[in-house]
Amino acid sequence: MRPCRCEDVSGGARACGISFCNSRPKREVIQCSVTMLPAPGVFHFLWEITSGAVQEGATVRTIGRLACYRLEDSEVTLTVRHGSTQHQLVVLTGFVEPFLPITGALYMMLGECESIEDGTTVLRARVLNCVEGVNLPQLEDAVSEQRRFFQEREREREREREREGGTSAPHTSAEGPC
Repeated sequence: MRPCRCEDVSGGARACGISFCNSRPKREVIQCSVTMLPAPGVFHFLWEITSGAVQEGATVRTIGRLACYRLEDSEVTLTVRHGSTQHQLVVLTGFVEPFLPITGALYMMLGECESIEDGTTVLRARVLNCVEGVNLPQLEDAVSEQRRFFQEREREREREREREGGTSAPHTSAEGPC
């Protein structure tokens, strides 16, 4: 681990130039200034992305079956069944080519959501992995449990801030503090 190069800023907080600083005391408010790396990507199911629940520009992880690959357009179509509905998402693969597509296999993608001319949401993939063999119902349960954990942790932090007198909230992401 590199040494911390934190600087004191107003209110006793520190602005850290690196993202893995361990020199700060617990309960200290941190202001993140690292913008070089893209967001880590919150897991969203395919049906959440296609329903419009995810904002444009959001970094997401998702999983689905590769239905077709169009090399000339550098895009694949992922599908997944949720309930009685079959959901499809177009994934732009220009950043991850060349790759060997296996039609019908499960793929996990990491990328940014974008809207195209007709208002359809697409995913511009940064990472594409074949994850054939993943138990989808178990993955759904794990993601739902993780979301419940993060929501409960955030509620606990809110209660703690209220007890401390309503001090300003630290910057957090869906995965936790920076």
